[in-house]
Order: sequence, then structure tokens, then C-alpha cells
Amino acid sequence: MRYLHRMPFGAEVLPDGRTRFSLWAPAAENVDLELEGRTMPMERPAEGFFTATAEAAPGSRYRYRVGGERVVPDPASRHQPEGVHGPSEVVDPLAFGWEDDAWRGRPWEEAVVYELHVGTFSPEGTFAGVERRLDHLTDLGVTALELMPLSSFPGGRNWGYDGVLPFAPAGVYGRPEDLKRLVQAAHRRGLMVLLDVVYNHFGPEGNYLPLYAPQFFTDRHRTPWGQAINFDGEGSRFVRDFFIHNALYWLEEYRFDGLRLDAVHAIFDDSEEHFLVELSRRVRESPGADRHVHLVLENVNNTASYLRRSGPGFEPYDAQWNDDIHHALHTALTGESAGYYADFADAPLSHLGRCLAEGFAYQGEPSRHFGGERRGEPAADLPPTSFVAFVQNHDQVGNRAFGERITDLAPEEAVRAAAAVYLLSPQVPMLFMGEEWAASSPFPFFCDFGEELAPLVTEGRREEFASFPEFSDPATRERIPDPSDESTFRMAVLDWEEREGGIHRHLLGHYRDLLALRKREISPRLGNVPGGAALYRTVGERGLRVQWPLGDGSLLTLLANLGDEELGGFEAAPGRLLYATEGAARQERTLPPWSVAFYLREPE
Repeated sequence: MRYLHRMPFGAEVLPDGRTRFSLWAPAAENVDLELEGRTMPMERPAEGFFTATAEAAPGSRYRYRVGGERVVPDPASRHQPEGVHGPSEVVDPLAFGWEDDAWRGRPWEEAVVYELHVGTFSPEGTFAGVERRLDHLTDLGVTALELMPLSSFPGGRNWGYDGVLPFAPAGVYGRPEDLKRLVQAAHRRGLMVLLDVVYNHFGPEGNYLPLYAPQFFTDRHRTPWGQAINFDGEGSRFVRDFFIHNALYWLEEYRFDGLRLDAVHAIFDDSEEHFLVELSRRVRESPGADRHVHLVLENVNNTASYLRRSGPGFEPYDAQWNDDIHHALHTALTGESAGYYADFADAPLSHLGRCLAEGFAYQGEPSRHFGGERRGEPAADLPPTSFVAFVQNHDQVGNRAFGERITDLAPEEAVRAAAAVYLLSPQVPMLFMGEEWAASSPFPFFCDFGEELAPLVTEGRREEFASFPEFSDPATRERIPDPSDESTFRMAVLDWEEREGGIHRHLLGHYRDLLALRKREISPRLGNVPGGAALYRTVGERGLRVQWPLGDGSLLTLLANLGDEELGGFEAAPGRLLYATEGAARQERTLPPWSVAFYLREPE
């Protein structure tokens, strides 16, 4: 099978061998197409649009000259072989023959997500490098890869959130067909592939849209990155279509199984139909009509209404990354209380219990970190599969000054206990690459901007931490890795050889065992798992008891002591023992330090 997502912009190879080029440039008086050394004027058949049709085979390189002056790449380019400042390349999507037509995806309740950064996941740093290590993920028990953003970015290394050409997979990772081969290879192994997409801003270098389409942005709303994307003002219909086509493009042309939308709290839209509602509807109507397609949000506002069917025409999002559960677990394991951890430090186990039973810890309560503002919406009625649980991800590791992982911050027994909690709970678990073997490589922030911007990013990165007591000394801040130094990127590359020794081998076995147990005992019971039925209570300051009714009528119970002292006062759990850390099996009333036990009562 061959797949093409048709768009009203970009370069489309026509059946007669020619190529149609189309650019939305409402602020330009004229636009010329520069194609393999030829220059030709583009026509303006509709308001704001410029088009031209020319002899151009796949592989041809082209650019647009706007107003007779600036030469720019195609904002809908499918490939940028020379980077974001270079020419675009004509790509024929129908040239790739797919062999996975029988693939229909997997239900969301089967998801075990593994987040990875293509450039640092393997020594090769390419799509092919990821493909060669897929068997490790299937052996581990993962069922879904999540790739950090792939949109073309400036330079040779980036987290991906500074992308400026959202239709062109970053050329440093390989060609478009290499990414398609990766997705197809994953499907052959029963793995879903999700993609992280960024619809809240463009990166600071290589974004030429303001030159000819300033309507892409608005001053009516502000984001941490400056002007907001214009989803509700003049010209916003094209802007909305641009991003909706982008979502459909990844799902149809690359056959991704879902998208994770970055920081949707920074997508501002006062339209009658919010962009997020329209996007979900369009996805469900098209690629989601005949196969499993999953949509996941990151949303610091904990807007639970996006996760439930709130009216006709709105198909809810499958889940949200649950930062609250991470913060509660992290605070319990490390005792840290700076930044957003301040909202969890007073009672981490109580917050953790609410997260496990009701989804969010903050469902409208005032947040100290946000200056007393109320954060979140009621979420207890939602099923646990509406929440993605984790103890590490790219943000929570990389936003630290040195990019330390949880295994650098907490004792091994604490990390093992936390892993059991979130890998066996009914929420959808997510691992961050290398977590499963306690990877020694950090994941610091890195980028590769031009000479003017790079020193500003370095200075800004170090100033971010000036308010933290441990970084009050300028000399200490100087030790923070320079994001622009290639060595900062190199230290993040996973060392695959270390998996076989010491703590790495033991923790890898622990993760494999837990995920095998999840596949056998938990996942099959999560279909139609009810919301609003779980209960939790704390035991002392460091103990927790949670019960979840599952979809088949069984009852799952967690007993946990997430402290470094023995703890009594636990009520016995019904059913058979599914799992217990050492010394926790059938300890009805007392649990040793850093211990976890799960019990399952079969349906009556």
C-alpha cells in the first residue's frame, strides 16, 4: 500500500510528472519559485496564496523568493536535506511501498509507552539506529514508542521543541523513507509509534513565517516563547488548517499510531470551537475511523474536560501526561521541595494517593508554585487509563541543571518500589529511554543554534537556576553544562554496553518482570475500567493503600511503604498476592522500608 496526505500547500507531485507548488504568503506582493537553478514567478489565484506548476521530479530542490529579496524554504517542506536555512526537496510519498496494511493498532489500555530522543537513543543517532534496537523494547514489555519531536530544527542537535518546519523530519536523523521504515518495523513487532508534536510555538531560529505570513502569530495572547500562534484572529482559518493537516499528515502518510501534543496550556483560542476540539474531531473522522489512533495531551492546567465526552461532536483525548504523579513520586523519593515540588512536599503520599485513585492531585486547589492560583478541574470520574504515569521523562530529567536521572538522586530500593507502583497501577505507564537499566548517562538540555543566539541560550540557561540556593554562587552556575557545546549532547547518548553489569542488569530484570506481570494480569482487565470507583487512604506519613475496581469486576489493591523506616497500621488486602518487594509478602499489618505489594481479588 502507498499513502499520501493531500494538502492545499507545499509541493505535490502530480500524476503527469510535474509538481504543484503552493505557498500562503498574505503579506507578500510577489513570490518567485527558485527550482534547480531556474526562477519563475508564481501566480496568485486566491487571496494570500501563490502557486506554480513546473517540471520537477522527486529529489528536485526548490525555494521561494519573497518580494524579490529573501529566499526561504517551504514551510510545508517534506524534507530539508541541508537544514532549515537550505532549500526544500520535492518528495513523492507514493514512492514508498508499505507492507503493514493489516496493522490496525492496539487499544489504549494495552499501552506501555517508551519515550525516546532519536539523536541520543543510539550511538548512530538515527532512525535506523532506533530500528536496530526495537527487539530490546519488545523484550522489555513496551507496546508503544513515543518519539520526541522530529520537525526540522536549526543545527545538528536539539531536543526537538525548537522545530520550525513541522512537516519535515529532521534530516540529521535520516530521510523520510528511513522514518517510514522505522514505523513499519515497529508495527511488525506489534509496537505502536506515537509522535510528540508542538503546536504552541516555533523555534527562535529558522522561522521565516513572519516575513510573509505574520498572521501566523498574535499579540492578543502571550506564551513563554513570545507571541502566541494565531488560532482565533484574522487569518486563523489557514493557521488552524496548517496544524490540523500536520496532524493528519503524520497519522496518514507516516502511519503513526497517535500524537502527544506538547504544552497545550500554551495554545490560546477564544473561538467557538477550540482548536483542540476541532483537531480531535478531524482525527477521529479520518485516520481514526478504521484503526486505533491515540491522542495524548500535556497540560499543566489539568483541564480534565478534554478527557471526557462533554457534548455532541467532541471526541475526547485518550489521556494526559500526569505530571502530578511524577511530582508526588519524586518528592517522596528525594525529599526535594524547590520549584513545582513545593506543591507536593507537605504530604507527598497523600498527593500520590489522590493521583493514583483520581488522576490529578490538583483538581481546582490553590497552587503554591503558581502563586496561589487554583489549578485543575475535577477528574475523579475519569478512568485510570486517562492518565499517563511516570517517574522520569525528558522534561523532568532535562529541566534539572545537570540532567540527573532519578537513580542519581534516590537509593536503589526506593527507585525499585516507585517503579512497581506506576508500572502495575491501572494508569498507562511511560518509561524514559534508559530508565529500565538505570542508565548512567544524564539528559541535559542541548541545542545547536547559530553564533548570535547560542551564547544567549547558554547565559539564559544558567540564569534560570540563579534563584535556587544551591546555584546562588556564579561559579557554581558556570558548572552547568553549556547547551551549545557538543559535549553536552554527547554525554546524553545512551551506553548500551552497561546494561549487562551490576545495578543495570538487576534493574533491567526488575522492569522486565514487572511489565510481564502487567501484560499477564493487569492489561487484560483494563477494558471498560470504571472511573470514580477507586479509593485511597494514607497510613501514617509514608504509607499508602489504594484500591481499584477493574474492567472485569476484579479488585486490585496496592499497599506501599515509601519511607526508610518500617511502618505498621496497614489493613489486610483481599485476594491473592500478585507482586511484593522483598519482605513485603503477606505482611498484613507492617511493611518494611521502601516496600510495595499488589493483591488481586478475582471477580465474584
